[in-house]
Amino acid sequence: MTTLKLISSANNDPLVLGLGQRDGKLIIASATSDLLSAAERRWLLNTLVDLGATGKVDEVTKVPFHSPRMLVFTGFGGEITAPTHETLRRAAGSAARHLDGQKSATFSLPHRSIEELAAIAEGAAIGAYGFHDFRVDSKSEHQLPLSNISILSPLNTPAAKQAIKRATLIAKRTHLVRDLVNTPPSHLTPINFSTRMKKEASALNVKVEIMSAATLKAKGYGGITSVGAGSANPPSLLRISYSPVGAKKRIAFVGKGITFDTGGLNLKPFLGMEAMKSDMGGAAAVIAAVLVIAELKLPIAIDGWAAMAENMVSSTATRPGDIITIYGGKTVEVLNPDAEGRLVLADAMVRAQEVGKAAGNLVGLVDVATLTGAQGIALGKRVSAIMTNNPDFQEIFRQAAAESGENFWPMPLPEELRPTLDSPVADMANIGERMGGMLVAGLFLREFVSDQLPWLHLDIAKPGYNADEPYGYTAFGGTGVALRSLVRLAELVSSQN
Repeated sequence: MTTLKLISSANNDPLVLGLGQRDGKLIIASATSDLLSAAERRWLLNTLVDLGATGKVDEVTKVPFHSPRMLVFTGFGGEITAPTHETLRRAAGSAARHLDGQKSATFSLPHRSIEELAAIAEGAAIGAYGFHDFRVDSKSEHQLPLSNISILSPLNTPAAKQAIKRATLIAKRTHLVRDLVNTPPSHLTPINFSTRMKKEASALNVKVEIMSAATLKAKGYGGITSVGAGSANPPSLLRISYSPVGAKKRIAFVGKGITFDTGGLNLKPFLGMEAMKSDMGGAAAVIAAVLVIAELKLPIAIDGWAAMAENMVSSTATRPGDIITIYGGKTVEVLNPDAEGRLVLADAMVRAQEVGKAAGNLVGLVDVATLTGAQGIALGKRVSAIMTNNPDFQEIFRQAAAESGENFWPMPLPEELRPTLDSPVADMANIGERMGGMLVAGLFLREFVSDQLPWLHLDIAKPGYNADEPYGYTAFGGTGVALRSLVRLAELVSSQN
C-alpha cells in the first residue's frame, strides 16, 4: 500500500518538479521558490536542453543531483503557467510510474489550493502501482512501485491533511479495482469476488449480503442465473450497504460483474478474448466506491450491488432464442447470449430499487458496466458514456467527473430505437438495432428503471481496461475508472439540501 504524507521542507529523496514551456523556453515549476538557487536553475535548464527534454505531457526526465540526490522533471505540456487539476494529477502520476524501484520520493509540484494539492496527491499515489501477484521466477526482474510519497506543500491546514487522507483512500481502492480486473479468471470467480469484497468490508461500518446461485434461482433472478448457467462457477449477487445514522438520502450503485465473458454460445473471436477478465470492472468500481464512502464517513446512505456471473460455453448455457424472466417479472428473449451484461444488471437494478423504496430515501440509481463494444467505436478508449432519464442528475455527475479528472460524455436514448427491442414472443428482446448499439443497450436498461427515479447508465467498456502503453497515472490493464467520480457524486449529493 502506498503511503502519503505532507511535508514542509525537502529531504534527500528523489524530488519531483514540473517542467513545461513558456514563450518557447523551458520553465521549471515547483511548490515553493526556494528549492533551487538561480545558478542551479540555469545549470539544470541547460542540462535539460542538452538531454532533449521538452516538458511535453507524460515526459519524465531524471537528472542526478547533490541534495536531493536526484531531480525528476515531469512534463506539464503547454499548461505550465496555469495547470488544470488533471494536468497536475497526470504529471504526478507519470513521475510516480517512472520511480519504480524507489522506496520514497518527494513531490514538489506547483499548487495554490487544496484542490490542486489533492490532485497532485491522487495522481502520485494512483500512479504508484504494480501488479506482480502471479510472478514467481520473473518477480526479481520487476521493480516494485513507489511506496512512500511525500507532498511538499506550503499548505499545512486541517483541510490539507484531510485532502491527503482522502487521496490515500482513493488510491488504495483504485489499486484494489485494478488488482481485481487484472486477476485472471481462474482465480477470480463470482464467489471469489464476493467473498473477497466481504473481507475488504469487514472492518467498516457496512452490511454485506451475498446471494447464492440457489437463492437467486429460487427468488426469480433470471438474468444472473441465465448468464451463469453455462459455467461450473456459480453466479452470485453481492450487496454492500453503508447506512450512517441520520442519512436523509440514499443512492444505489449497480455494477456489471462478469468475471469472464466468452460470449456464451455467441462465442467471441479469439483475438482480444484474454481481456475479457476485465468484464467485471463495473462491479469492482461500485463496490470499491462504497468502501471509500464508508471510510470517509459521508452523511449519505449507499447500496452497492455487484451482479456476478461467468459467461461460458457448455450444454447448460443459455441458447439464442431462450426466454428468461428478469427479477420482477418482465420476460426477455435472449437473441444474443453475448449481450449478457444488461441481463445481470436488470436483475440487480430492479432489486436495488425495491430495497431503496423500502428504505424510503432513494434519490438516485447509477449502473456502471463494461457493456458494449459500440462505446469504444463512438467515444474511443478514454472517454466513457453517460445515459440518463434525468438531465439534472446527469449534470451533477458531470460536475463530479470533471472534478475527479475522469472523462464522461453524455449520449442520447433515441426513442426511435426502442421498437427494435420488441420481441414477437416475449416482453422484449436483449438486442435491437445494431447501429447505435451502445444507445440500444441503454434503452434496454431504462426499461427496468422507474420513470420517477433519477438514473445514470455509465458505459466504461474501453476506458475500464488499458491494453496500450501506460500514460499519466494509468497503468497497463485495469484502470479503476468511475470510482473517483462515484465518490465525488456521493459527496455532492450529500451536501445538497
